[in-house]
Amino acid sequence: MPDFKISASLEGHGDDVRAVTFPNPNAVFSASRDATVRLWKLVSTPPPTYDYTITAHGQAFINALTYLPPSSEYPEGLVLSGGQDTIIEARQPGKNADDNADAMLLGHGHNICALDVSPDGQWVVSGSWDSTARLWKVGKWETEVVLEGHEASVWAVLAYDKDTIITGCADQMIRVFNTSGTLLGSVKNSNDVVRALCRVPASNPSGAQFASASNDGIIRLYTLKGELVASLHGHESFVYSLAALPSGELVSAGEDRTVRVWNGTQCVQTITHPAISVWSVAACKETGDIVTGASDRITRVFSRDPERQAAPEVIQQFDQAVKESAIPAEQVGKVNKEQLPGPEFLQQKSGTKEGQVQMIHQGDGSITAHTWSSATQEWIAVGTVVDSAGSSGRKTEYLGQEYDYVFDVDIEDGKPPLKLPYNVSQNPYEAANKFIGDNELPISYLDQVANFITQNTQGATLGQSQEPATEGADPWGSDRRYRPGDGDAAAPENAAPPAPQPRPQVLPQKTYLSIRSANLKVIAKKLQELNEKVLAEAGKDIALDPTEIEAVVALCTQLESSTQLPDSPVVQSGIPLIFRIATAWPESTRLPGLDLLRLLAAAAPFTASAEYNGNNLVSGIISSGVFNSPINVNNAMLTIRMLANLFETDAGRNLAMGTFDQIVAAVKSVLANSGESPNRNLTVATATLYINFAVYITSESREQDPASAERGLVLMEELTKIIAKEKDSEAIYRALVALGTLVKSLGVEVQSAAKEIYELNNVLARVSGSAAGKEPRVKGIVGEIRDLAL
Repeated sequence: MPDFKISASLEGHGDDVRAVTFPNPNAVFSASRDATVRLWKLVSTPPPTYDYTITAHGQAFINALTYLPPSSEYPEGLVLSGGQDTIIEARQPGKNADDNADAMLLGHGHNICALDVSPDGQWVVSGSWDSTARLWKVGKWETEVVLEGHEASVWAVLAYDKDTIITGCADQMIRVFNTSGTLLGSVKNSNDVVRALCRVPASNPSGAQFASASNDGIIRLYTLKGELVASLHGHESFVYSLAALPSGELVSAGEDRTVRVWNGTQCVQTITHPAISVWSVAACKETGDIVTGASDRITRVFSRDPERQAAPEVIQQFDQAVKESAIPAEQVGKVNKEQLPGPEFLQQKSGTKEGQVQMIHQGDGSITAHTWSSATQEWIAVGTVVDSAGSSGRKTEYLGQEYDYVFDVDIEDGKPPLKLPYNVSQNPYEAANKFIGDNELPISYLDQVANFITQNTQGATLGQSQEPATEGADPWGSDRRYRPGDGDAAAPENAAPPAPQPRPQVLPQKTYLSIRSANLKVIAKKLQELNEKVLAEAGKDIALDPTEIEAVVALCTQLESSTQLPDSPVVQSGIPLIFRIATAWPESTRLPGLDLLRLLAAAAPFTASAEYNGNNLVSGIISSGVFNSPINVNNAMLTIRMLANLFETDAGRNLAMGTFDQIVAAVKSVLANSGESPNRNLTVATATLYINFAVYITSESREQDPASAERGLVLMEELTKIIAKEKDSEAIYRALVALGTLVKSLGVEVQSAAKEIYELNNVLARVSGSAAGKEPRVKGIVGEIRDLAL
């Protein structure tokens, strides 16, 4: 069999794609934590091109999806979805998301996490965190049978045939029921929870009838009598989803970023994704193509048929995205890099099996991951192992390990809080699940704890009240104490709804935003490692000598202990050295220097006032080629963060405004050279920079200055371009805050230009119709801008 290759990348969701289904060659459905279900229709081929419509829009995460084939009553079939709101919704695909559903299936008491349709299309089965599975008669749409006896969440359901239902449970058991609800048999799957089930085709050589997958990374093949006939080993973490191909093969998807294709008991292909998790996989029965949903918000179609594969440049882009992706160190476990082989291993040694992973210690000190392809007999690069400390702030130690966050969780008044450790590269739901298991807490807390993690690890939140915080609370989100039950989700069933609250006003933004989090010990250590490489490769004229290294380390120590650094010999001697690292070292080694320059821009006024080889800071950094094509995204992103941080000091603000045209032109070129889908962090950094420009030129002392209006119009043009092109909700929100601040503060001339030249009403309409536009904060800022009589 030929290998699967990318057919299409379907972008549009604003959050993880949790479920997919592939009912026919011309249609794919996907469901997401952004609370939408989308229908992707094939509109042209070759190469395959899809367009989407939102077929359902809820108020909470959607986790489960299935498709009822066409019938006389439903000629288009029905797509059924369920999730956090406990309701299963059935809709004809052609309906608008605002139309009433064809049916609403009510009965579950908690999050719905699994759905399936019987082969004859007569009934639907669902599984839920409420520890039950339910059988629903098509057309009647009421609970026909409740399948009880589970001791934990039912995470997987399989309508095996017209008379048989199989469930997989977090109590580690697989149960087989008939449609009357009678338990026919059960088997303990493993010492771990059951995540997924699928029917095994009769042509599979194992003789198995169904397959299960669990958190131990093993896929097990069973007969209906519970006999284990085979185990498939290869995944390196949780397996979330299973599907069967018309060829008799199985496909699986999991937390190790891979989809794996299994022929019998052998893995014959591994498809690594540039994401943390691949949540779901489904197969088209007619073509054998597959579709996946992943944590990077992208739905992807893969095909073995060259006629249904993407253009060569798109295949190359996908492969490159995988190669350049960052693999969290937590995902690969503890690795002694000194004992790892070097790059020569990849030419000298072959792999022993498909999907085998090999870590390589590169010459620059980094660790790269490679998987073995049996088809091409070569090692394929699948990413670089990264320590999350580099971007998540100072580490906190807990039980002998370091974490980005350790939250306090109050479970009961009068008792000490429990500790919830979390690293930003972890999956929030898995961290929450482990916390609940470690502390023997009710599974009902899972969703609230996961939401809390998500909300409190995103950095500063725009639009909060500028009033001083009340004692014990931090309006910017760093108060990390949490009580399960806080918030609407835990309100009693019969509680009166809260009184309507006036929408908080965000505009105009009055304060500057900075991006200061860093792990200075890690940066200093990395800088010293790279200096040895630069010394060996580029010579002592560029590298730092031991005295200069000491000066840089001393400056890092000062930065770690203070957020403001007055001029001092340490500052004055250290900053030019860091500028040399950021501009003169080889491009691949500049990251630590740029990261330190970002921090110093906010902490030390000398950074902005110093002279660098006859240039100011801005001219010097731009002339170093950091924004030249081809773009090194991380270098460019850190540079833009540095420019945003200049607004933290008087000297920095003067420099930024004095080089306004130069900065905007440079950043504009970066975004233009970043392709159709700019890096999310790059765009967020740009929007943050533009917010700070907007705050400066709309301050009371400057908003009447004619130059402010001119610069406001320049920013407005760039911001509307970002909003039109970007899909990430954080980037869109920040760009809207900057745009709204300009429109609200700079008078009638700017408002008129916004409406007539930049078609602001159309821009806002596009945002409202996007996935990001459904978020309450985005809705609120769009409403504020519209209220400005536009």
